[in-house]
Amino acid sequence: MRFAGVRAKSLIARNSLSWRQSAALVLAALLSSAWPPLDRAQANPPSEYQLKAAFLFNFAKFVEWPAASFSDPRSPFVICILGADPFGHAMDDALLGKMIGERGVAIERSKELADARHCQMVFVSSSEKSRVAEILDGLKGTSTLVVGETEGFAAAGGMIQFVLEDNRVRFLINTDATDRAGLKVSSKLLSLARLVHDAPKNDRS
Repeated sequence: MRFAGVRAKSLIARNSLSWRQSAALVLAALLSSAWPPLDRAQANPPSEYQLKAAFLFNFAKFVEWPAASFSDPRSPFVICILGADPFGHAMDDALLGKMIGERGVAIERSKELADARHCQMVFVSSSEKSRVAEILDGLKGTSTLVVGETEGFAAAGGMIQFVLEDNRVRFLINTDATDRAGLKVSSKLLSLARLVHDAPKNDRS
């Protein structure tokens, strides 16, 4: 029986490793080919927000949340969109039936900051550009992965910021911010990002 238990643990470990390796390949592929220039684009290339939805799902696979982030072992992994929703159906289509580990994924939309404090991941819409500082301050003390797309978001204390470079979706990661939230970011994800740190306070807008 002991031998069987060891074999079972080994199988689980291999499956987990395989799952993460597969996810790493998907994320790397997204990063290398996301939003190709129009002169060599496919007939129906994914839209910017279809790509961003796929990135968000893959981000979740490479970040470890403290156990206390979930109210119950069966609680879903909650992704919140704060502000005007730029995804349309793209987020729902990308995440329908998907799992993060052993948790189902739930998507919530709100314009109220208080509603976002229970989420494991919050996407801050560009419609909230004028209150980024307020949002980041309001989410302090939580283990929420805060993702945005406005200029200077990561340097202001956001954790991940989408940027467009050469017509491709890329991302920055602020490791100061993820450390403060108690989130453990995989080295694989870090290797695909441009790493930044908090800007000096007098440089933040």
